[in-house]
Amino acid sequence: MDGQPLPPVLKDDENERPIPGAWRPTFQAIVAAFVKGDYEMSVGVPGVEPLSPEKAQHVRDSIADYGETLVDLPDDTWKSSVTLWMGSHWDVLIDLWTESEGRSDLVLDCKVRETEDGYRYQVHLVYVP
Repeated sequence: MDGQPLPPVLKDDENERPIPGAWRPTFQAIVAAFVKGDYEMSVGVPGVEPLSPEKAQHVRDSIADYGETLVDLPDDTWKSSVTLWMGSHWDVLIDLWTESEGRSDLVLDCKVRETEDGYRYQVHLVYVP
């Protein structure tokens, strides 16, 4: 962090909310790593917990089984992606996009926690809800 306070993120446990602007570059970097085939995020994304080999394999398999080519997140993804405060963290669902479909049925499911050092992101799953 550069010493600047984090922008506040609403802790609304009753309503799904849009993805905060402060989080969007991180989610774009996560998906960009997946697009490049780096499912363990070996290059590292600041604030993102690395994926275990098992979890990385699950993400790889989910995307491969879907049968389409994942692409970087366009700005339109923020129109439908949502977050919900769960009392100790935010659950986040990011709509993923493919070359042939545009917005796909795949979602990136993550958890975001607030820490003294900023936000911490944990990839949970990639799946079709």
